[in-house]
Amino acid sequence: MNSLIEHTYVTTLKTLKEKIRTAQIKASLSVNSEMIQLYWEIGRTIAEQQKKQNWGDKTVQKLSEDLQKEFPGMKGFSYRNITYMKQFYKEYQELTIVQQAAAQLPWWHNVVLLDKVKSKEERDWYAKQTIENGWSRNVLVMQIESRLYHRQVLEGKITNFKKTLPRPQSDLAEQIMKDPYKFDFLSVYNEAQEKDIENALVKHITKFLLELGTGFAFVGQQYHLEIGGEDYYIDLLFYHLKLRCYVVLELKATKFKPEHAGKLNFYLSAVDDILRHKTDRPTIGILLCKSKNKITAEYALKGISTPMGVSEYNITQAIPKELEQSLPSIEKIENEFSNK
Repeated sequence: MNSLIEHTYVTTLKTLKEKIRTAQIKASLSVNSEMIQLYWEIGRTIAEQQKKQNWGDKTVQKLSEDLQKEFPGMKGFSYRNITYMKQFYKEYQELTIVQQAAAQLPWWHNVVLLDKVKSKEERDWYAKQTIENGWSRNVLVMQIESRLYHRQVLEGKITNFKKTLPRPQSDLAEQIMKDPYKFDFLSVYNEAQEKDIENALVKHITKFLLELGTGFAFVGQQYHLEIGGEDYYIDLLFYHLKLRCYVVLELKATKFKPEHAGKLNFYLSAVDDILRHKTDRPTIGILLCKSKNKITAEYALKGISTPMGVSEYNITQAIPKELEQSLPSIEKIENEFSNK
C-alpha cells in the first residue's frame, strides 16, 4: 500500500468511524425515546382501564406477571415499574410525551424526578438541566437534594447583570449564580478563616466545580496581579467556557459589607485590562459571604458598572466545636488501652 493510498485509507477509516459513532448515538437516543413512548402508552392504558373498568391493584399485578412471562428478555415490567408508568402518564398527559424534555431522559432519571420532585415546573427544569449538563442519575439526585432549583432560580441572589451585560449574556450569567452555595464537602468549621476555606475548596476542586456548575474552568488560587507597582492576589480565578469570560470569585468569612463590592470591582477592572483577550467578554465577579443583608447588597451594587453578584455560602460542620471539645483525645484513648 503506497503512501497516498494509505493516507486515503486512514482518512476514510476515520470518517467512517465518526459516522458509525454518530449513528450509534442517534440509535441509542431513538431507542430510549421509543421506550419512553412505550412506557407512557402503558401508563395511559392502565390509567384508562382503572377509570373505565375499575381495575384494582390485583389486576395491575396480574398484568405485570403476564407481561413478564410473555417478554422474559425485557426488563421493566415489574409491578412497581408499571406503577411508575401510570404516574408518568398522569404527569405528562396534557401534551404528547415526545414534546417533553422527559422523553430525552433515561427512564430511571424520570423515576428519580417522579419520586423526588412534586412540581411539574421544577421537574421540567431539572430534566432540561440534566440534558444540557449530561448529569448521571446520582448527580441528578444530589442536585435535587441540594435544592439546586431553589438556589439557582427562586431564592435571593443579588446581581447587577441585567444592567451591566447585554442579553443573552446577562441571562446566562444569572443562571450560573446560586444562593446559597453549599460547601457540604468541606471539613472546616463555620468560623474558618477565608484562607482555610480557599485551601479546602481547591483541595476538593472536583466537588467545588460541580457545585459551581457546568462551564467553570479553574485558573488559579491567590492569582497574582501587579498593579501600580504593588502586588494583589485574587482569591479564586476561573474562566467560564460558555460565557467566554473570566470569573473572579472572592471569599469573605464574614457578613457582606459594601466595601467588599468596591474591592471586587477593582479586581474586575484589573482582569479586564491585564488578562482579558479581545475576544473575551467582560469579566464577571462573584462575592461569596457568610451572610448578607439583601438591601445593603442591592445598594452596594447599584452604582457599580462591572458585572457582579453577591451570594451566601453554607458549610456543614463535621463535628460541632462544643461536641469536639467533649470527645477524648487520641492520647487519652491510647493511654486508656495501654493501662488495661
